[in-house]
Order: sequence, then structure tokens, then C-alpha cells
Amino acid sequence: MTRIDVNAHTFRRFPRRTVHLDFHTGPKIPDVGRDFDPATFARAFKDAHVDSVTVFAKCHHGHLYYGTDRPERHPGLAPDLDLLAEQVEALHAEGIRAPIYLSLQVDEYAAREHPEWIAHGEDLKLARWSTSAFEAAWNILDMSSPYADYFADQLDEVLRRFAPVDGIFIDMCWNQPSVSRWAVDGMRREGLDPADADHRNRYADLVARRYMARYSAMVEKVLPADAVQSVWFNGRPKTGLPEERQFVRHVEIEGLPTGGWGYAFLPYVARFVRPLGLPMLSHTGRFHESWGDNAALKPRAALLYETSQMLSHGLTGGVGDVLHPRGVAAPAVYELIGSVYGHIEACEPFVEGGQVLSEVALVTDPGLGDNPGASNIGAVRALQQLRAQFDVVLPTADLSGYRAVVVPETTTVDDDLAERLLAFRRAGGAVLLVGPALLRNGSEPALPDLPVEGLAPAPAGEVFLACQGVPGVPEDFPVISHGSRLTARALPGAEVLARVVAPYFPRSWDRFCGHSYTPPADPTDEAAVVVGDGVAAVTVPLLEAFHEHGLETYRQLLGAALDRLLPDPLVRAGGPVHLETTVKRTATGTVVHLISFVPSRETPELDLVHDPFPLVDVPVAVRLAAAPRSVRLQPAGQELPWEYDGEYVRVRVTTGDGHAMVVVEHD
Repeated sequence: MTRIDVNAHTFRRFPRRTVHLDFHTGPKIPDVGRDFDPATFARAFKDAHVDSVTVFAKCHHGHLYYGTDRPERHPGLAPDLDLLAEQVEALHAEGIRAPIYLSLQVDEYAAREHPEWIAHGEDLKLARWSTSAFEAAWNILDMSSPYADYFADQLDEVLRRFAPVDGIFIDMCWNQPSVSRWAVDGMRREGLDPADADHRNRYADLVARRYMARYSAMVEKVLPADAVQSVWFNGRPKTGLPEERQFVRHVEIEGLPTGGWGYAFLPYVARFVRPLGLPMLSHTGRFHESWGDNAALKPRAALLYETSQMLSHGLTGGVGDVLHPRGVAAPAVYELIGSVYGHIEACEPFVEGGQVLSEVALVTDPGLGDNPGASNIGAVRALQQLRAQFDVVLPTADLSGYRAVVVPETTTVDDDLAERLLAFRRAGGAVLLVGPALLRNGSEPALPDLPVEGLAPAPAGEVFLACQGVPGVPEDFPVISHGSRLTARALPGAEVLARVVAPYFPRSWDRFCGHSYTPPADPTDEAAVVVGDGVAAVTVPLLEAFHEHGLETYRQLLGAALDRLLPDPLVRAGGPVHLETTVKRTATGTVVHLISFVPSRETPELDLVHDPFPLVDVPVAVRLAAAPRSVRLQPAGQELPWEYDGEYVRVRVTTGDGHAMVVVEHD
């Protein structure tokens, strides 16, 4: 008889429902782990549907939580308690993975013992999260100093103690420029000028990639043969992943919407990461606000929204928590997490092994990193509200798998991207260019078949847009156009969706009218949104203005242009504007995620979610090559009546749960 090792099978699978368990415990805490009970600890996670818990070897205070002779071991941890070892053993006994966390560039113990290892700027001020010596704040270590070896020794001990590991999470890994003697000497060896800020940034990136290579090689040596995770370096910009993927086997996206990231962050970053083809997980937090807000819980609806959004983008889920210093997992926290993860676990079988489908590529500037800026956030929000299925890609990405490409205002169209766009057009793809992206190298038309001519920078000052043929937009009411623009005239035969209307005069200190801008006066022959054969030109900063002002006409104009370029999109859905849709293709059919929550601004900085927003009789249509076998609303198991017109299968959906999936079974 063959024995099946259930735990080994579980560990070979990439984790689905994770907890990132913070344990940044200051040295003045006297009773670390006093109430820790291994079985109770592990059972809390098991009951909450958790299959992986990232546990701490080393925290931001620089202290260690396992059996070691190193002096950094936490002074409040009982001498006979090997906390990390008991956590890992207890979690493994329940079939739960236990990747191990170490803090890198934040280490208060090392900063206190070796202040010379702290990074400092050209003003010789220490790199610190405060300018005051009398405010609690983290110091930032210099990775060109001997601290890099100090950390390597800690990592080596952890790997020897706990091999084979389920994974290693190294935190606080951004590029940190410094002018320490080690950094200055290192820059000179590389032929860089320490007095040049750009050279300091380049050297910081070089240092980071070198320590990633070093630490990754250390971890790889102690992984099991069938490992699904290796090491993750947290804090790196995801736009660097095409080069840095050599150091990792998977991706983790940290993004707490109420912790400064916002609700637009994950839809942007997830769409960028998923075309890379690596296993991905994301983690939000159970905190009302951010890390450190330990004594506050967010509403269940918010956590359900955030984890459902992860699932819909093809990521597995993660929730950040903090363990009390005495080592007890709070029941209220795991009741909350369990109530949400129960829903996610019920949804997983319907998307198992599937691939997210996208037909539009949004080309982003790699220099923006994880901070997409107004133009890209505006694009993501507008495309999401239009139900477009899209990825975010770099200018060097392969575009052949998409039907349309959108290039926003802040993406420079250089010679290489222009040639890629031209090849994409010749292969039958559609292109939409916005603002400066209409000009190759800022001077000549980006494509030979643009539907406009006479492109040139326009004089400063406000103008208005007179729309025509745009559903829902009155043609007799010019709307304000915010931001600088290009002038252009439509070519014969091109469809003009918006023309420029001039004001009576530009607003100035000695000539103005009313509270804000001068009223519109007369139409001009200048075109603002023009669609030709497979190419759309938008001369105004439509996406940036949509983010900054939220005027729905901007989204409607974008939607009208895309409808001309892609008259048969993958999915169409009615319902409220905020409804989020993503599509996944599985071995047995097509799944359409429907997510309906509305964050509301309730404090000067916090967008909060309290309840799901019901969907009532919402029409949903999915493009299919043949009629389906069945259509169900999952995970409720509800049969849905459907119609098939030879191109789309059409259903109507009513749900109050905030997240549901239309599961279409077909050949």
C-alpha cells in the first residue's frame, strides 16, 4: 500500500490564503512569548482557512526569535523558548507552510551597536524616518557597509537551523543611496561620481542587485527539490522585475489600501506583474489603517473586497497581522480573516488552473516604478470602469497577444516603441495614443497612419470639448478640458468625437470672467479626439485629467474611442460604474468576476468600505465562439438563464454579496 504524504502535497502547491505575521517587538518588552502555546497558535490559522504563515526570525528592532548564541536574540524571550522553531513545527503539523521573515535595511540593534553602518545623505544627515533624535523612528542601514556581511551571517544561521525552508521573506529592500566611506569607495571602483545624485542612485541599485544575487544563492541551496517559493525581496519596484526575476521564483505585492497605497494600487501593479508568468500573492492588512495600527480592525466588507480583488486578478491572497508580544493569536482577528478566507476558499475551485484574459495593453513608463502617477491611475480607473480587460506592460513588452494598445501621456514614444507600435499595427492591432505619446521623440508623428495632422504644442490656457457621437454626452454642451494639449486637425474620413471650443479669451489677472475659467465661445477646426482606421488620437491629457478631476465625460470619450477600435470586447456589463470585472479562462470554461464595493472618503486621508453594494438584474455578456453548456453564479451554485446570439452569451445577475463569479461552462 502506498502512503500519500498530505503535508508534502500541500507544501508543493503555491499558497492560496496566507498571513504575514508581523512581530516587531522592542527590547523593552519583558515577556516575549510568555503565553505561547504551539497547538493553540497553529489551530487559530487552521480554523481561519490559512495555508501559509510568514513567521519571524528577525524584526525591525534587529532582534532574533529562535535559539541562538548571537547577542541579537531578544532579551525578553525566555532562554528555554525557541519561539520560531516551535511556530514552524506547530504550523507544519497542521499542514500549514511557514516561510521565514528577516528585516534587512531596518535593524535598530545594528544601528545602535554600529552607528557607522547607518546610511547618510550628501548633507551628512543620517538616513532615518525622522529628523529628530527624540522621536521614535527607524534608522536605515547602508548595504555597502559591513552590515551586508552581518546580515548574511544571520541569514546563514537561519538557513542552517531551519533547512529545508518553505521560503524566505527579506523586507525593506529599496534602493538606499548613501555617501558613507564604503559607498564612496564603491562608486569610485565602479567609475561613478559620488558627487552626482544620479550616480548615487545607480550605485544604490547596483548594490541592491548584488545583495539579492548573494542572498538568493544562499536560499536556493537549502530549498527542497519541489519548492514553489524561494526568497522574496520586499520593497523593490515591480517595474524592475523583468531584470530581477532571476533572483526570485514568485512575486509578493504589499498593498494596504488604507495604509497609504490606496484602492487604485493593486489593480495597477497586479496588471503589470501577471504577464510575467510568475506565481503571485498579494497581502493587505487586517488593520483599520496600516502596519502598527495593531489595536484596530477593518470592516469585514473591506477585507472581503481586498481579498476578492486579489483573486480576480489571478493572485493568491494574503492578510497582514501582528502577533502580540506574549505570543497569542487574537481570536477576533482570526474570526475576521476566517470569515473572508472561507469565501475565497469556496471560490478557488472555479478558477483553478485558469489564466486571466486581457485584450488591451496599457504601456507604462518603467521609471515610474510602483508610483504610476496621475496618467496611469486615471487610465486604470477609466479602463476598469469601462469593463476593458487589460494588462499594464513596459514599452519593451511583447504586444502580439493583445488586440489594442493604449499609450498614456507620460509614456515616451521613442524610436524603439514607435517601431513596435508600427509592427503591431501592421499585424492588425489597434492603437490609442494620448497627448505627448502622439509624437515620436517629441517631434514627429508616432505612427504614419495617425488620423490627424499638424500636431504641435498648443498655447497655454483652458479650452473646451464639443463632443459628438459619444453615448451619454450632450452635443450642445462643451465641457472643460484640463491641462496642456497638442493642436491637430482631423484628416478627411476620420471620425471626430470631440472638437476644441475656444473661450472668449484666456483668463489672466487683468482679464477674467467668473470664479474659474472664461466661458466657451466659438468652435474651432481643432480636433481633440479622433478615430481613424485602427488608430485613435487624443490630443488632450484625458487620462491625467480623469484622475485629477474625475469628470465622467473623459471616461465616456475614452470609451467611445475604444468602442470604435474594439467593437466586440471580451465582456460587456451594465450595473454601477464602480463594478469591477475580470475574466479568466479555465480548462472547463470562462469565469467573469463581478466585484461591487464602494470606498468612501470618511477622514481626510482614509477611504473606507463598510458594505457590499448590491447588484440587481445587471446584464453581463461574454464573447464566446459557441453556445455554453451551462451558466452558474458561483460560489452560490445558482443556475442562470442565458441567451446566446452567435457571438455573446448573455445573462442577468442579482447578488448582494459584493463578489460573485459568472461561471460559463463550454468546450
